[in-house]
Amino acid sequence: MYQGFAAVYDFLMRDVDYEGWADYYAGLAAQNGAALGTAVDCGCGTGSMTIALMRRGLRMTGIDSSPEMLSIAGEKARRAGVFIPFARQDMRRLALHRPVDCVFSCCDGVNYLQEPAYVQAFFRAAHAQLRPGGRLLFDVSTEHKLGRVLGDHCLGGDDAQVAYIWQNHYDAGKRMLQMDLTFFVQEADGRYRRFSETHRQRAHTREELEAWLLEAGFGGVAFYGDRTLLPPAEREQRMHVAAVRV
Repeated sequence: MYQGFAAVYDFLMRDVDYEGWADYYAGLAAQNGAALGTAVDCGCGTGSMTIALMRRGLRMTGIDSSPEMLSIAGEKARRAGVFIPFARQDMRRLALHRPVDCVFSCCDGVNYLQEPAYVQAFFRAAHAQLRPGGRLLFDVSTEHKLGRVLGDHCLGGDDAQVAYIWQNHYDAGKRMLQMDLTFFVQEADGRYRRFSETHRQRAHTREELEAWLLEAGFGGVAFYGDRTLLPPAEREQRMHVAAVRV
């Protein structure tokens, strides 16, 4: 996964408001009493959110399991004139040189943990790498989004350099969305390279996430709607979660 996708990820995410998202998370961390000091971005992808969070005064580290994503993230940070250590790690086995004030996972990182045991492992690892009183902040796409907005729909798009077909299938029993993506990317010689990838995300429920966070040793668990300070609405497509390391 992500071997070819890394090259087109920023194209697909070009409309994402990373700066507004980073403002929200920095405010959420401060509102919940977290020190805006050191932080790690788990599943950092191509580093857009990591860089945006660093601009809010956080000393960031980015981790991801994809070397292709990390290569783009490193180059993006150099172009932005910021120093951010990027490391290849599985977020389920997060291991840092020293504890941090905040652990972030943005843009569906937790949805990509397809088994309950994987989410539980990430929560335990995050708890172990946080200072007492540190905050875990992450988002998840909801069951409404995966099952009704994306589920069993075919999407597509084209640009002068990239075209794609995105076919979805949602398994309601497993709450699992399978995304079959086919891309056509224009090369320097004008010809198009075709490649395909399959991605899967699980819709974790609020009740599951809260139970797993408490089991991992977190407290002060709070759920918010998409970039609001209100509880998630019934048809919310994304919810944000904050928890305190106690």
